[in-house]
Amino acid sequence: MFEAPDATELALYLGLGEIEEARVELLIRQAVALCETVVRPLPEQATAVVLSVAGRAYINPTQVSYETIGPMSVQRPTGSGGLYLTKADKAALKSLSGRGGAFTVDPTPETADPSPTWPIDSDVGPGLEYEPGWGWI
Repeated sequence: MFEAPDATELALYLGLGEIEEARVELLIRQAVALCETVVRPLPEQATAVVLSVAGRAYINPTQVSYETIGPMSVQRPTGSGGLYLTKADKAALKSLSGRGGAFTVDPTPETADPSPTWPIDSDVGPGLEYEPGWGWI
């Protein structure tokens, strides 16, 4: 059963000594709700995705992409703030719930016979011998 992370876990995840607990609790609740739009109920291991989503929103709530303070400037990728799921987050949630990954579907019925199902034209391949499955040889 999934247990949502708490403020202490998000602080540890982000490497922060102090954290706004009320804001973190709100972000975690919203991150869980957002993750549940992909998979419901959330798998036990979805904590990593919830922490990632809430952590992005906590660190960059206004979606700042470029910032200059004195001689230092920082440029972040577009869409690096706010509360959202990345393609990787969605894939991880699906995989954790057992819905991700590739699979093969064989549409051939078990009773399928490799022999041709069309009429054999005896005028084709004069002088050759017809072998079922191989054709005129």
